[in-house]
Amino acid sequence: MKIATDSIADSAQGAGATASFGSESAQVRAQLRLREMILAGELPGGTRIAELSIVEKLGVSRTPIRAALMRLEQEGLIESLPNGGYAVRTFSERDVSEAIELRGTIEGLAARLAAERGVAPVVMNEARECLRAIDEVLRQPALSDEDFSAYVRLNGRFHVLLGELSGSAFMARELERVASLPFASPSGFVVVQANSPQARDMLIVAQDQHWQVLDAIERREGARADALMREHSRIAQRNLRDAVKSHDLDQMPGVRLIRKRN
Repeated sequence: MKIATDSIADSAQGAGATASFGSESAQVRAQLRLREMILAGELPGGTRIAELSIVEKLGVSRTPIRAALMRLEQEGLIESLPNGGYAVRTFSERDVSEAIELRGTIEGLAARLAAERGVAPVVMNEARECLRAIDEVLRQPALSDEDFSAYVRLNGRFHVLLGELSGSAFMARELERVASLPFASPSGFVVVQANSPQARDMLIVAQDQHWQVLDAIERREGARADALMREHSRIAQRNLRDAVKSHDLDQMPGVRLIRKRN
């Protein structure tokens, strides 16, 4: 998503974009940078965001900064304060767990719609090619950092294609929205497992579920497709628990925003 957004913005600027589009580009860039600062811990949980300091730090005007802050509030990374301004949010384990469950529910519905309505062959073929590429990554007996990066990219692509398989532009938008919720993306906690002896085994289980849901869609088995995607989100729930227990929280951006249980 970031690459696509930046490419559009760069192309528009190179072609002599209008002032309004230039403003939109600045807002997108400010939004991306602020998100990175929050997830990297440059703006820790609870920090009040001073608009003027952000303007100076990013070197853009207040208008795109304000628009970026509004979008980040919609995403759930920051919250508005009663006396004005924003602060970086923190999240309970329950908050994150419910966000993952919500994604599983919506993906289940998307898979059910795909099965019940039927799908365009070109999209189904693209989904199969995506899964075959993941199969190639997982053929390695031990996964390198590059392998994990490839898996994260392809896994994200498959989950985007799931929205396309539903045949509903509305459903695709909802999947994109829920995946932007903090820690609810399909590969949100995969990196936590990178150094685990069970890492490859867990990814193989997840990949089998990917193939099974495609099979259910092709067989027009809506209830089965729905149940498979809901069950698929359980892996992310397990990874969440492992992430919170981990002492090496720096390996995953944003984990420090999660409040541990007492």
